Amino acid sequence: MQGPEGWPDVAEAGGAGHEGGRWRRAGEAGGTGQVVQALFVHQNFPGQYRHLAPAIAQRKGARVIGLGERPNIALPGVQHIRYPAPQGAGEKTHRYLRPIEAAVRRGQAAAQACVGLYRQGFRPDIICCHPGWGEGLYLRDVFPDARLLYYCEFYYSARGADVGFDPSQEVTLDEMARVRTLNITQLLSLESCDWGVSPTLWQRSRYTPLLRDRISVVHEGVDTEAVATPEGPAEFTLPDGRVLRRGDEVLSFVSRNLEPYRGFDVFMRALPTILGRRPNAQVVVVGGEDRGYGRLPPDGGSWKTHMLKELEGKLDLARIHFVGRIPHPALLALFRVARAHVYLTYPFVLSWSMIEAMGCGALVIGSATPPVQEVIRHGENGLLVDFHSVGELADTVVGALTAPERYVPLRAEARRTAVERYDLRTVCLPQQIALFDAVAAGKPGTAAIPAPPEG
Repeated sequence: MQGPEGWPDVAEAGGAGHEGGRWRRAGEAGGTGQVVQALFVHQNFPGQYRHLAPAIAQRKGARVIGLGERPNIALPGVQHIRYPAPQGAGEKTHRYLRPIEAAVRRGQAAAQACVGLYRQGFRPDIICCHPGWGEGLYLRDVFPDARLLYYCEFYYSARGADVGFDPSQEVTLDEMARVRTLNITQLLSLESCDWGVSPTLWQRSRYTPLLRDRISVVHEGVDTEAVATPEGPAEFTLPDGRVLRRGDEVLSFVSRNLEPYRGFDVFMRALPTILGRRPNAQVVVVGGEDRGYGRLPPDGGSWKTHMLKELEGKLDLARIHFVGRIPHPALLALFRVARAHVYLTYPFVLSWSMIEAMGCGALVIGSATPPVQEVIRHGENGLLVDFHSVGELADTVVGALTAPERYVPLRAEARRTAVERYDLRTVCLPQQIALFDAVAAGKPGTAAIPAPPEG
């Protein structure tokens, strides 16, 4: 039978949440004390669960399922199922509500897939979900006795974060209202979950106090032993076949998409000065030209095209190498080669690439914005500059390229920071597992991860 709006009749499956009274939880009478059934939900699974899901799957008798929309890498021991791409919002829907309508449709698609799992006898002890796109809206209704641990990535606000950070951006009342409305999906999802987890203190701090006390801070981690390490290939081949090596005067810039949210426009405006003062410098720019987190340029094209047009005649393009998106091993090799690496960001989600660069022993020149300042201490494990100051960025980069020996201690301390605070195997994955087990056992996350200090 079908319910309203195409929903399956859950009662047909035996009544979600009912199996002889209630489902057994891990650690209860008849249980083993180990979670044996877990569901991970992410639009682009595995996403942030790339390491946690297979770690749980290694447990004896465990059944771990990953649910997402898109095909992706196979993880050992994890069954990956997909829900069909949902329909988007209608053209006549109020523009504030279009993301919400799309999230509801996605939530329905995820829930329908979960009903299918229920009918097959799957009863998760715990569900881990990224609720940002809507998948977490109705999981409680399908599996009311499962523990829900949700990933709290970013809470939207018209003040104090990304919106309005660009001084040229006017934040109207209409924009404030639109941004506030974006939180509807998260608020509905988080209201039903048992606990949340954010990767950084700053990202946690953005959430309303009503939710913050139920959010732990655990980063996804980077593998500083086998992946993000100074040891390994230290050569980078340019598109024209030239090879850059450690010791060469190389400046790197990396962003998934080249856009203002990651300071691409500021970086480009600094290059005429940098290249003019450092005639042997080579610049490698990694990133795609798709629309990213923010607005499109005024002419509607890509930010790369826009900035090249703005700076036409001012750049030595023979020394600026746009390489697009590159394989991960090549990115790590670039971090090892670079004499300086620039990472700029709005007050927004911190990129994994910055931690990886530090793990590789790179000298990171970062923006003095809260996500970066949580990790980099100016003059100790990196350098910080005013995000908006083209001149300060240029001067700092020139100094780093001119006297690399001066910054050897900072590189070593950057590596130490990555290992001691963000290493996957010794720090972050054990914390993820401890939090997972605590929530699955019905305990607050603070039973595993102490609550961070406020302020």
